[in-house]
Amino acid sequence: MASAAWRDIPGKSKPKTRPQTSKRHAAAKRAGRTGPAKVVLLAGGNPQIAMGDGDVPVQAFIKAAPGWKGEIARRLDASIARNVPGVRKAVKWNSPFYGIEGQGWFLSFHCYANFVRVAFFRGTSLRPLPLGESKVKGNRYLDVYEEGFDEAQFERWVRQAAAIPGWSPSGAAR
Repeated sequence: MASAAWRDIPGKSKPKTRPQTSKRHAAAKRAGRTGPAKVVLLAGGNPQIAMGDGDVPVQAFIKAAPGWKGEIARRLDASIARNVPGVRKAVKWNSPFYGIEGQGWFLSFHCYANFVRVAFFRGTSLRPLPLGESKVKGNRYLDVYEEGFDEAQFERWVRQAAAIPGWSPSGAAR
């Protein structure tokens, strides 16, 4: 028995065609201006940002971070840029990453419900040791709450972390 076509199924009507777009919308789409994309917030309020290299995706992450977390992210980014001239930036796995070209990544951060977690990838080499322990060998965390953080200590850690070989997904610093 042959499969039934849409016209042979009781209660089914001809499929609708795609709606026509307005001339203005079509012109904007051709020009690449379809309006701002809606940012999706993942669990804990972490923005879902497409992976990309450079400052542009990092700034998109910062702009999309909700409320006080966006201000903390802006301060972290500014502090890192101020203390590590020529820092390499990217967004990977919905988090900003910071590194040195040829040496790997030294730091990342991620938004959670009640704090922003800074991950130092070779954090056990930093002095004094950041308080947050990790199950990942060598990593240490700094959890930043709405009240803020010790920026002077953070900057010392950033300078130390940038001076040692970092982490890369392949397992070797690059």
